[in-house]
Order: sequence, then structure tokens, then C-alpha cells
Amino acid sequence: MNVKNLMGVAVGSVMLASCTGQVNEYTVHGEVVGVEEGMVYLKRYDDKHFTDVDSARVSGGHFTFKGSVSEPLVYGLTTVRESRQPQLFFLENGNFQVRLDEDSKKIEVSGSPVNDLFLQNRPLVDAENYRLDSLVQLYPASPVGPYFFLKNFSWRLNLQEMKSVREMFAPSLANTVYVKQIDALIAKLEQLQPGAEAPDFSLPDVDGNPVSLSDFRGKFVLVDFWASWCPDCRKENPNIVAAFQRFNKQNFTVLSVSLDRKREPWLAAIEKDNLTWTHVSDLKDWSSEVAIQYGIRWIPTSYLIDPDGVILAVGLEGDELMQKLEEVLKVQP
Repeated sequence: MNVKNLMGVAVGSVMLASCTGQVNEYTVHGEVVGVEEGMVYLKRYDDKHFTDVDSARVSGGHFTFKGSVSEPLVYGLTTVRESRQPQLFFLENGNFQVRLDEDSKKIEVSGSPVNDLFLQNRPLVDAENYRLDSLVQLYPASPVGPYFFLKNFSWRLNLQEMKSVREMFAPSLANTVYVKQIDALIAKLEQLQPGAEAPDFSLPDVDGNPVSLSDFRGKFVLVDFWASWCPDCRKENPNIVAAFQRFNKQNFTVLSVSLDRKREPWLAAIEKDNLTWTHVSDLKDWSSEVAIQYGIRWIPTSYLIDPDGVILAVGLEGDELMQKLEEVLKVQP
């Protein structure tokens, strides 16, 4: 994968000098489009999850939040307490205005240069030709680049590409939340490259019995991270089924680790997709200790492990999986 092919032109020409000076608290004056009375909820983004932080009453379509943050971080606003998709913005100390329009899925923030850059680029970052490196080169001290790195690019970049972008961040960001998470991810992935020993783990299977990766020593095993709610995983499942059916009598098997949240849809997907191998899960979603242990940022993600417990390949899908299995099992195509 080539960084320059993956990331297109970053947009944004705002000044990133702090507009808040030495202010150590924030005041958010907000307006909710189409809502005269009710509640609005402030949620902090914590690496794939949202944590409730505060709530405020909406009166006459307006609300106010006050508090303090140690650094600019991404938060969300929503009038639906259970929402998993609040409208995102960078919360920083200072005074600024927010206009929340949930029907249009938009948020406008004035008085915050960090948000100017964030909101200009957020609709663009998933485009195939978006250039995260260009954004970081222009604004190396902005927290916006590290956030996009984690949220939109950590699963699209290989280890060397991650390191290349990480080196562009200004030293002033070294101890910030997002850059520390990036450093931890890079350190973890460095230990999970082909040639390294796969970390052992144990999780309950569909009957609640503990199953360990080390139980499969002596076999080639594909450790497949997936979930029933993941469309890309369900799309990839027929390829894994084909590989299992072709090679399972040749010292090969599959161990699926689910990031499901509930038992019933997990079991239903196993049956519907004809996944006739060993399945384990702690039903903790992205908080699964094994998913964290293996640096999982995107599913499906797989690790092919040899009979001695050594990682042979990472992220094999479709034809690449078949070709690799033919190679290591010495089977004619």
C-alpha cells in the first residue's frame, strides 16, 4: 500500500494559533435547530466509544455547557441520550458558539480554529485520494491530524506508513492523548509482524468453555477477528468457508474471535454463514481484551499462524488467503 496513493489533498487554510490564550475552562453557547425544549448530551470520543460527560437543558432552542479540558479532544453533541452517532467537534477551553442540526447531521462551530480545520476536512477524509500526510505537513502541531490518523487511517496504513506519518507530528504533541495512543498502537503492531510469535489468549467458546490459541499448536490456524454486525466480515465469510473446506484436512483450521455485543446474533450468524469451526468471544465489542492485545482497528482482520505459533501473514482476504495457504501447505492451485 502506498501512502501517496492512499491519501489525497487536504483542505484547510485556517490559522491554528490558539484563540483561547491561557483560558483554563470552556463555555459552549449552543443552538439546536428544530428543538425548542428538551435535553442535549455531551459525549467524549474514547477510541471507538462515546462516554457520557454532561447534559444541559435546551430552553428556547439554546443551551450552555461549562467545564474544562486538559487539551482539545473530540466530543459529540446529541439530543438522543442513547445515540451512538452524535455530531462531532473538538472541545477546547475558551468561549465559542455551536449550532447543532441533527436532521441534517451537521454541526457548526465558531470561535475555534481547531474546529475550522476539523470540520473542513472531516467530509473528505474517507475519499481514496485524501492526503493525511499533506494535512499533517501543513499543521504538524494540530490535534486534528492525530485524530484522523486514529479514526480514519490506522486501519488503512501498514506499519511503515504509520511510522512515516507519525514522524511528521510536532514534538509539542508527544504527550497528547491521540499521539500517545498512536505510539502505543505502533509499538503493539511492531510485535505482531510476520516472524513474531503470536501472543497466546483464552476466550470462552459458544458453550462457555475456555479455548486458547495455544490449543492449536501443531496446526496452521487462521485467527479471524469479525462480528455478526460487520457487513465486510459477512461478505468475507464465504471466502473463509471456501478455504476451510478446501484445506481443513491438511493441517489447517480457523479460530474466529468475535467482537459481538450479544450472544444471540453471534450464534445466528455462525449458523447462517455456515462457519463450522471454533468460535470464541467475550462479547465485549471493541473492548475485547484480545482485540486490544492484537491491535485490531478494523474488522475483518486475520492472522495466519504456523504450527509453532509464529505469525506468517496479517490481513489476508479472498484470493490472497487461498494463495498463501497453497504456498505454506504446498498444495497445487
